[in-house]
Amino acid sequence: MKSMTLAFTALAILAAPAAAAPVVGQPAPNFKLADTNGKPVTLSDFRGKTVVLEWNNPECPFVKKHYGSGNMQKAQAAAARDGVVWLTINSSAPGKQGHMSGGQAKSFVAQAGARPAAYLLDPRGVVGKVYDAKTTPHMYIVNKAGTLVYAGGIDNKPTPNPADVNGARNHVLAALSELKAGKPVSVTTSRTYGCSVKYSDS
Repeated sequence: MKSMTLAFTALAILAAPAAAAPVVGQPAPNFKLADTNGKPVTLSDFRGKTVVLEWNNPECPFVKKHYGSGNMQKAQAAAARDGVVWLTINSSAPGKQGHMSGGQAKSFVAQAGARPAAYLLDPRGVVGKVYDAKTTPHMYIVNKAGTLVYAGGIDNKPTPNPADVNGARNHVLAALSELKAGKPVSVTTSRTYGCSVKYSDS
């Protein structure tokens, strides 16, 4: 009975997002997911803080571009210094490219020197589909009031080439800088690029 209760609790954690699709300028859909230790993390817990959502698949060449070059880690560290909560989400289904257990995800974070506030597991793709996350990486920013203020690519260089990080406009860092200065986000949407999110076929 205890094991069944634990299983139900885990299922509830992974099936709790709101039904609304994300719209920039509107409240970001709330969700609850388990982190790499099985601890539930809820978006609404961070109301009053800016939150970045990053969809991740460590095996994707476009993700490797940003982690191999250190670009994603630098962005995460810069965000953390300003009190921004960075949540990395993996929606790869079991048996699909990029799917990881909690232990594997912890190893990835450690080996990559990543700096998210939490790495969240979404193996059923519930939250990914609610947010209409299409690629890895796919980036979103939620402001302190809980409003979605950015959705799109991390930058304006849609290639897997690490050399293209230099000279690119990092849309996420630019938006965070504008929010910190009390300014409206100038680029609220952009072309997202990368590998398709590896959702379950069912």
